[in-house]
Amino acid sequence: MRANETIAAISTPFGAGAIGIVRMTGPRALDICHRLFRPAGGGDLADAPSHTLHYGHIVDPATGESVDEVLVAVMRAPATYTREDIAEINCHGGPVAQRKILSLLLDEGAVLASPGEFTRRAFVNGRIDLVQAESVAQVVSARTEAGLRVAMAQLEGSLSREIAAVRRSLLGVLASLEAGIDFADEDIDDVDRDDAGKRLQEQAGRLRELIDSAFVGRVLSEGVRTAIVGKPNVGKSSLLNALLMRERAIVTEMPGTTRDTIEEIINIEGVPLRLIDTAGLRNSEDAAERAGIDRSRRAIREADLVLCLFDGSEREDDHDRALINTVPAERTIFVVNKSDLFRGRRPSFNLGLLPAEPVLVSALTRQGLSELKGLIAGRVLGGEIPAPASPVVTHERHKRLLEEALAAVERTLQGLRVGLGDEILAEEVRAAIVSLGEITGEEVVEDLLDTIFRQFCIGK
Repeated sequence: MRANETIAAISTPFGAGAIGIVRMTGPRALDICHRLFRPAGGGDLADAPSHTLHYGHIVDPATGESVDEVLVAVMRAPATYTREDIAEINCHGGPVAQRKILSLLLDEGAVLASPGEFTRRAFVNGRIDLVQAESVAQVVSARTEAGLRVAMAQLEGSLSREIAAVRRSLLGVLASLEAGIDFADEDIDDVDRDDAGKRLQEQAGRLRELIDSAFVGRVLSEGVRTAIVGKPNVGKSSLLNALLMRERAIVTEMPGTTRDTIEEIINIEGVPLRLIDTAGLRNSEDAAERAGIDRSRRAIREADLVLCLFDGSEREDDHDRALINTVPAERTIFVVNKSDLFRGRRPSFNLGLLPAEPVLVSALTRQGLSELKGLIAGRVLGGEIPAPASPVVTHERHKRLLEEALAAVERTLQGLRVGLGDEILAEEVRAAIVSLGEITGEEVVEDLLDTIFRQFCIGK
């Protein structure tokens, strides 16, 4: 952490665009910008009030030439993103202009920001906790509206407040235990173990609720992993295209066209789905197709939901029977495709082989797709998205630490039941408190911060 240095970076995506932003934060941010900026109306940028916008030009001090016409935003500490002085230079979006401005800032004494360093400074300076810092990256990378709502709720502190409340209660229990240990020879009351047990039971329940929300959180932020599987040429890619309402996958009459998995995000009745079109499952001598089939089998194992597709216009064969025994029935919706070919007649495929009532669809005419979407929504979260204010766990790191905290609380409760000493109980409660502190940043090491913020983009 380079707290005494002023950092700078291009904050907008690489490439040409209408506007580009070069941002700078640190003790010399406004001074460095002042050296390069020439206000159109005159005046001194160093004296500009906080949270004001100034029109002018960035000038190369070595040549006196104007580099670009810009607007400079002046934001003074502590009411800024990083709680440091910030200067944001809004220039034209061409990469040459942005790079030239950044180069001039570095020549004047700024240093290039590392990935996530702006947000890391916001965390270190106490403006946000670690959960909120991680949610910034989720806001940037959100691929669904539901995922954005959850990320914004975390940024606003919904999960942090819940974890902090659990941690405060556990600290109260720990204080009581430690008082009993430290003043064992004094004339004070013993620890009320019944009261401690009730408080621990309550917090264990809250921790379980948070852990149970992790599936919902992953679904909302990443989408339900939904694998479309079946034999070659049963219409998997056609179904993907029909659900997306656009041509995403190549469709031909030649079996085995899809050699790899294809992923797309869609929303079905408010539920985000990450659709995975897989290679057809069959025996093949083609090395590329076999690799695709291996990935298909892995997609089935890892999927939250499987759409198992059959060609209703043809009789079943051994490959169909093997597939029925391969997919996990509790996570599978069976879909019989090409209903346009047997309209008014029974399908050639024996529906009685399937362990559950299938949905009849035509990927070509879109018949039955509404029914399929409704069934998908009903199978996933009951078709309802939790309110953003509800604390939802979206990171595997958070879930793992919550599980560690819960395990420590449960060990404490077991210790209370069998009459273990206060010293042992205090150690278990302390372990739970440390685990919760690692989530929000009260208990954290530099290596963890490096790992978290390395995943951010430069300039954020």
